[in-house]
Amino acid sequence: MPPHYVNRDQGPQHDQPKVAGQVTVQHDWNSEKIGLAPFLAPLPGDGSLIASPPVRRAPGAGITLGKRLFDVALALLLLVPLSVLMLAVAGLLLVFEGRPILYVSERMRAPGQPFQLIKFRTMTAVEKDAGATGAHKAWRITRLGCVLRRTRIDELPQLFNILKGDMSFVGPRPPLREYVERFPRRYTQVLRTRPGVTGLATLIYHAHEDRIMARCHSPEATEAAYYRRCLPTKLRLDLIYQQRRTLGLDLWIIFNTVMTVIIPGWKRRR
Repeated sequence: MPPHYVNRDQGPQHDQPKVAGQVTVQHDWNSEKIGLAPFLAPLPGDGSLIASPPVRRAPGAGITLGKRLFDVALALLLLVPLSVLMLAVAGLLLVFEGRPILYVSERMRAPGQPFQLIKFRTMTAVEKDAGATGAHKAWRITRLGCVLRRTRIDELPQLFNILKGDMSFVGPRPPLREYVERFPRRYTQVLRTRPGVTGLATLIYHAHEDRIMARCHSPEATEAAYYRRCLPTKLRLDLIYQQRRTLGLDLWIIFNTVMTVIIPGWKRRR
C-alpha cells in the first residue's frame, strides 16, 4: 500500500497526532547546503525560514509583456543555430533508438490549464509511465539518452513550447496534473509565474534532487521521497523566485544554467 500523505494545503498540522503509515510532507531544507542563505530571513516566533522581503515585488499573474517579448526574441534567435543540432539529434534517435523521437507529456501551465510539453525521448518507451524518475527507472534510460540528459539537449524542443506561450525560459518547472491536484492552493500560487525551462529551483536544487532520487529503488520509495523531500523544497524556491523575479535575475539563472552544463562543478556567481 502506498503511504498516505498529509496535504500541507490544509494548513499547519504540527499539533495533529501522527497516524500509523502516514508520511508528512515536509521541506528538505538546508539553506547553507543548497546555497540560498542570502535569500532568506528567520520568521519571528518559530525559527523557520521564509523568503526575506523582496527588493521589488513581481507584477501580476502569468507573464509580463516585457518577459514575453524577451522569450520570443531569444527563442527565435536560438532556433537558427540549434535547429541543425536538433535535426542531428532527431536523426540519431531515429537510427539508434527508433520511434518515437519525441517524448510528449501533459503538464500544467496553471490549475485547469494543461499543455503538451515536448522533449527528445531519453528512455525506453513503456505503455504506462507516471511519477518522478528514481533509480527504479534507471534501466530505461538509453545510452544516447544519458548524453542528452547530461547536456540538457533533450530540453531543446521546449523552444517550441516557449514560442507557443505555454512556457518561459525561466520559471518553475511545469508540474504533472497529479501534483497540482494534490496541492491546489500551493500550485495556484506558484503557477502565477509561467513555467520555465530552467529556474531558481532547477539551478539550485536539481543536483541534490538527483542524489535523493538515485537512492530510491522502488516506485513507492520514489513517490515518498519526492513528495516528502523534493517537492516542498522546490515549491518554496519557486515562491522565492516569484517574489524577486527581475530581468537581471532571469539572466543570472540562464547564464549559470548554461555554465553548469558546460563546466562540471561550476560555482555559481552571485
